[in-house]
Amino acid sequence: MIIAIDGPSGTGKTTIARKLAERLKVQYFDTGATYRAITVFFMARKVNLDDLAEIEKNLKEFTFSF
Repeated sequence: MIIAIDGPSGTGKTTIARKLAERLKVQYFDTGATYRAITVFFMARKVNLDDLAEIEKNLKEFTFSF
């Protein structure tokens, strides 16, 4: 089961998502954390975001666990 919750910041998406996951007994996954992790990864490597080949090369080396 996949449920996506979207909306502006500060509207309670995370709170609702966690409560919903708990009630449905499913795993909660914060995609925003994934985006932030990729951003930190690219910044640390000084990836040129105008270079698609460089982005793809670096994404192959990106790992993320939760």
